[in-house]
Amino acid sequence: MSPDTHTLFLAAPRGFCAGVDRAIDIVDMALQVYGAPIYVRHEIVHNRHVVEDLRRKGAIFVEDLADVPRGAVVIFSAHGVSPAVRREAAERVLKALDATCPLVTKVHLEALRYAKQGYSIVLIGHRGHVEVEGTLGEAPDSIVLVENVADVAALELPDPERVAYISQTTLSIDDVQLIVEALRRKYPAVREPAKADVCYATQNRQDAVKELARRCRVILVVGAPASSNANRLVEVAAARGARAFLIESAEDIDPTWIDGDVGITAGASTPEAVVQACVARIQSLGRYQLEEFRLLEERVMFPLPGELLVAAGEKGVPVGPGNERAAARAGEFRIRHH
Repeated sequence: MSPDTHTLFLAAPRGFCAGVDRAIDIVDMALQVYGAPIYVRHEIVHNRHVVEDLRRKGAIFVEDLADVPRGAVVIFSAHGVSPAVRREAAERVLKALDATCPLVTKVHLEALRYAKQGYSIVLIGHRGHVEVEGTLGEAPDSIVLVENVADVAALELPDPERVAYISQTTLSIDDVQLIVEALRRKYPAVREPAKADVCYATQNRQDAVKELARRCRVILVVGAPASSNANRLVEVAAARGARAFLIESAEDIDPTWIDGDVGITAGASTPEAVVQACVARIQSLGRYQLEEFRLLEERVMFPLPGELLVAAGEKGVPVGPGNERAAARAGEFRIRHH
């Protein structure tokens, strides 16, 4: 390699996860089956490129179900909703399709189970995040939210022997571990999820960024400002000494950032086309040789709602490549760990 040539490291896994793929497929297929407009409560995923594309196709994004005409089709976003939202949809006679990520649903079910067993539930998460709001709504009288170790120190729960914790799926694994350790010290009998609530895609992308930070000092994370998992990638990179920047598109790249070897990754809601545009932008700023490293292969697939597949079949709507794979799994998903 020439002395004035640098390496542009492209991390993998990056970008879309199985839950995002499923959510986008649900909106796409609903538009084909039911026709525009289709209403979506909250952004289907936190990425403006995805939202703008679906809006062009006929999706209307709302924050309040009162803005959805009575009897219309509404889709709940990948982040999940509370039972109160589901009741409101039923009262308004809306045809609701659920695009909640199954790994978020897992956390909701944990909350319900612990609440029925009389536990005080500590939810580790970011206040105001739409996923957290949905989880809190499952058992509002039993759940208390903590965002950091200081919040754990301030906890006063009625029965120290009956405490359980759950967490938002898109947090920093390292941050969650610190809070969990504080909980274990304060409540030695605390119940833990059988399987970690931080999702496989969040963990994999953070592990890849840690490796990226070993290879270069400048890291660009392609994702939305509202994306929790993208923001956590920036934090993970910075914690390992990298100069890390969150960008939404190639136009956001400041040439003054680009110095020596550079790394790129993307949050779980970021389309690959946006990542490739950022790669092209970096290569236009200097002599960069592209090198992709893959930490592991993700083999995860979530099924689409059965009612949507049935409706598609009845109307003769062809099942796209992603939908076909999801339908074939019939509710099965696999996660391959390395």
